[in-house]
Amino acid sequence: MTDIDMGLTHVALPVTDPDASVEFYERYAAMKVVHRRRDEAAGTTVVWLSDLTRPFVIVLVESTRVDGGLGGFAHLGVACESRDEVDRRGEQARSEGRTVLGPHDSGPPVGYWMFIADPDGHNLELSHGQEVAFTIEHAS
Repeated sequence: MTDIDMGLTHVALPVTDPDASVEFYERYAAMKVVHRRRDEAAGTTVVWLSDLTRPFVIVLVESTRVDGGLGGFAHLGVACESRDEVDRRGEQARSEGRTVLGPHDSGPPVGYWMFIADPDGHNLELSHGQEVAFTIEHAS
C-alpha cells in the first residue's frame, strides 16, 4: 500500500440524523465508524464509515434536510456472501418498515440483488453473485 490515497476514496451523503444513518449502515452494510467529528463552526457532525476491505469510506454529512440523493436507480452497492444473507437483511428491513425493492435475480454479471432505503431515502443495494472483481480482472 502507498502512503498516499489514490483512486476512488469516498462517497459523501447528506443525512439528517447521523446516528440513525450509522445504525442503518452498520446493520445492513456491515460497516463501522472509522472517523467521527463535530464541526462546531457549522454545527454539523461528519462520520466516515468503512467495511475495512479497501481504503474507501462513505462520508455522512449532517444536513438540516436532504434534497435529492441516491433515489430512483442511484445506489451504493454492497456484496453479501450468499443469497440467503441478502434475503435475511431484506426481511429484517421489511420487518422494521423500511422500503425494500426486490429481491431480483438478473443473472450474470449483475446477480441477485435488492434495494433498501436508508433513513434519508438513499438506496443501498445488497447483492450476491455480481462479477465486479472478475470483470475488472478481465478488462486489463
